[in-house]
Amino acid sequence: MAKEGTKMTFSQFLKKQDIVFSPKRYFIDALGAMAQGLFASLLIGTILSTIGTQCGIPILVTIGGYASAVMGPAMAVAIGRALNAPPLVLFSLIAVGWAAATCGGAGGPLAVFFIAIIAAEFGKLVSKTTPVDIIVTPIVTILVGGLLSVFAAPYIGIAASSVGAAIMWATNLQPFLMGMLVSAMVGIALTLPISSAAICAALGLTGLAGGAALAGCCANMVGFAIISFRENRWGGLLAQGIGTSMLQMGNIVKNPRIWIPAIVASIVNGPIATCLFRLEMNGAAVSSGMGTCGFVGQIGVYTGWVNDVAAGTKAAITAVDWIGLIVVSFIVPAIVSWLVSLLLRKVGWIKENDLKLELK
Repeated sequence: MAKEGTKMTFSQFLKKQDIVFSPKRYFIDALGAMAQGLFASLLIGTILSTIGTQCGIPILVTIGGYASAVMGPAMAVAIGRALNAPPLVLFSLIAVGWAAATCGGAGGPLAVFFIAIIAAEFGKLVSKTTPVDIIVTPIVTILVGGLLSVFAAPYIGIAASSVGAAIMWATNLQPFLMGMLVSAMVGIALTLPISSAAICAALGLTGLAGGAALAGCCANMVGFAIISFRENRWGGLLAQGIGTSMLQMGNIVKNPRIWIPAIVASIVNGPIATCLFRLEMNGAAVSSGMGTCGFVGQIGVYTGWVNDVAAGTKAAITAVDWIGLIVVSFIVPAIVSWLVSLLLRKVGWIKENDLKLELK
């Protein structure tokens, strides 16, 4: 803080306004928050709508539609909260999120991500600096976010959609190689302190590529849950298997070799999903990056089946569909990671308690 009687420098002013130009804040905290906003709107809305459709409960379909419709505002507010936005900035981001998602089209989530960050920081820049804060802060936040939504969001959306479409096209063309690549990369992203769900949503990763992404996420979550069972028992199995493999990041930093079983399982699981079972994620793209977390990935696949049957592109949900989903989600990740971990324990690359979690 500047001393009394001295002029505050710009860097001191930014610190006072809690504006921190940090990769961690923008690409870890904000990206993770964006995924939570997606989860609490589009994903939950899709699940409710699917349940309502399958069980003949129209009110659930209606409520699910409402939840899905506010995807943009939910993401923007979540991002604002991660950036410690004050209340007036946070509330103004509702309009910004709606505008960015609408103008961004199919690539709306990525547009919301960038535009919400910029609008939030501009809003924080003027927050509580004038006597008329209740007018100035919302105007600046909404004006900056609105202008970016109108003039930049369509191009961000096109770029995101193009990248996602290229990945999906390549996966359809080369399902074996791309199955391995997508599965490994998205699986790694899931365990890192970034959001694989947000990445999949931003790129609109569905279809066969979405199935490969799901395979990689399941390999990491189920893989770590199985190979660390001797250290963490049932609590660890549940925390990682239907929670997140991100819990192992501290241990990975200490001994990166503990990640090998899950990564190998991802590489093996990807082609099994794409080539053997032709597993597609035709539900919400965010589900592609969720793995077995709350079984959201599996629910997303089922939602896609239902949508395909309703659209006439799929005749029916078959026993082979269910077998493929179970094998890719649980069986292959468990067996491959366990076998690789046994080998690594034998050669001393993984030692006792290397995978131990401090679970409360």
